[in-house]
Amino acid sequence: MEEKILEIIRKMQFVLNENQLRELKATMNQVFVGCEIVENTTLRVNDNTWTKELSDFIISKRLSGLAVKTVNRYDYELHRLLSYINKNVKHILSTDISEYLTMYKAIRKACNQTLKNVRAIFNTFFIWLRDRGKISINPMALVETIKVEQKIKKPFTSEEREIMLRKCKNIRDMALIEFLYSTAIRVSELVALNITDIRFGNKDLIVYGKGGKERIVYINEKSNLYLKEYLKSRIDKNEALFVGKKYPHNRLSKSGIEYIVKEIGLKANVSNAHPHRFRRTSLTNALNRGMPLQEVMKFAGHSKPETTMMYCTVNEEGIKYHHYQYLSS
Repeated sequence: MEEKILEIIRKMQFVLNENQLRELKATMNQVFVGCEIVENTTLRVNDNTWTKELSDFIISKRLSGLAVKTVNRYDYELHRLLSYINKNVKHILSTDISEYLTMYKAIRKACNQTLKNVRAIFNTFFIWLRDRGKISINPMALVETIKVEQKIKKPFTSEEREIMLRKCKNIRDMALIEFLYSTAIRVSELVALNITDIRFGNKDLIVYGKGGKERIVYINEKSNLYLKEYLKSRIDKNEALFVGKKYPHNRLSKSGIEYIVKEIGLKANVSNAHPHRFRRTSLTNALNRGMPLQEVMKFAGHSKPETTMMYCTVNEEGIKYHHYQYLSS
C-alpha cells in the first residue's frame, strides 16, 4: 500500500505544492488503513537505477561544452520524466513517454513548440543511451512527432528602428539599441561585456557565445559614435559596458535590457519590441543585402545554415529581382 501511495504522490508532484502533497499523503494513509491491494496483473517493481544513467549523461554534456543553462534544462526535464516513469532505462517504452507528454501538455498548458523542445531533449538522452549500448532500441522512435505552426517573425523595419532611436531618453539607450543591431549580439552575451572588450581601433569585439564558442562581431559607424559618447558621459567606475542610470550604476541585467527595449518600443508605438528582434533584424538585413549565407552564419555564431535561416525573413523584392536576373529567359 505504501508503495502505491508514494506512486500517487510522485505523479501528483506536477499539480500540488509540498504542503498539499503532505496533506494528500496523510489523508490516503488514514483512508486506506487496513486495506489491501489485490491486482490481477503482474506488479511492476519501481527501479530508480535511472539516476546513475542521468547523472552520467549530464556529466557528458557538461564536458562537451554545452552552455550551463542548456545542461540544466536537460537535467530538469529528464529528471521529471524519469522520476515519473521510475523504471530501469532498458524497460522504458514509447507508451510511457507518450503518456508523460500528454500529461505534461494538459497540466502545464504547454504549447506545441515547448512540447517539441522537451521531446528533443528526451530523444537526445535515449540516443546517447543507445550509442553507448545501455539500451538496444530508442523508444523515442515510436513517440509521435509534434507539429508546430511556423509563424513568420518579422524583423524591425528601418522606419521602426529610426523611430525607436528618436524616442530614446538618453545616450545610453541610443547606444544600446544601435549596438544590438550592429553586432547582432545575444542579450546573454551583451550583459557579460566590459568596456575593455571593445576594440575601437578595429571597430569590433570578441564575443563568447553558446558553448563558449568565440566569434568576432563588428560595430558600425553610428554604433561607434553613440558608444563613445555614452562612455564619455559616464561618471561611474563600473567595468561593465552598459550600466544602470541610478547609483550604484550596476551592470545591466538581461531583464533590465529587455525592459529598456520594451519601454522604448511602447513610446515609439512599435509592437513586440525586444532585444532578440534586433538580432533577427540584423541577420535578415545582412542576408537580403548580399552578405553570403556562410558569412551571416559566422557573424551570428551559428554552426548550421538552417539555424540562421530560421532567423531570417527573405525579402520578396530580392526574390523578384533575382528571378528576373536569373530566370527571365
